[in-house]
Amino acid sequence: MFDVAVLNFNMGNLFSIKCALNYVGLSSIITDQSEEIMNSKSLIIPGVGAFPEAMFRIKKKNLVSTINKFNKKGKIIIGVCLGMQLLFSKSEEIKNTFGLNLIEGEVKKFSNNNQSKIKTCLNVGWNNIFTKKFINKESYVSNLNSKKMYFIHSFYVKPKNQNCITSTSFFNKKEFVSSVKKDNIQGFQFHPEKSREYGIKIYQELKNNLINIK
Repeated sequence: MFDVAVLNFNMGNLFSIKCALNYVGLSSIITDQSEEIMNSKSLIIPGVGAFPEAMFRIKKKNLVSTINKFNKKGKIIIGVCLGMQLLFSKSEEIKNTFGLNLIEGEVKKFSNNNQSKIKTCLNVGWNNIFTKKFINKESYVSNLNSKKMYFIHSFYVKPKNQNCITSTSFFNKKEFVSSVKKDNIQGFQFHPEKSREYGIKIYQELKNNLINIK
């Protein structure tokens, strides 16, 4: 049994995540095989790219039912960047596309702020995450208030239930959701594996949660 199954739908930062997992001492496998996923203690859904193409590939590999079965067992699921967005009900990226619907809500595109001189809708680079007002929500970012994480995205999530939010950040003076948690599921809009020591702390927290799982 592996500690972590990294979902392989031929998109995303698979190997950088695996390197981070290796660094903290977690055994992992990059896989699209249902049996290997179900026999793992946790599942990471990575992602770099477009929402519609990602969902197309996940469906083509018949992975939606596997993800749902994994979730029903209450096992830990983590979504990273696009992987976090895929956890939600639907996205407006390119075209309206249904997601995994593990967390109710939508994925929306950043719009330019007319009061800002910044014209880009791409949030790329280092940005603070703010967890202080969500301090009572136990998550892997609970102790990382004001720490800088690495982001690269032009869409953001809009949860139906605000209670799932565990941190927010700012882009073009707009506050957006940078991490979420619902029961056994956590999502991070940033890339922990690219966020140096503070990002590595997230994978260390995952390890701490898996220690007593057989």
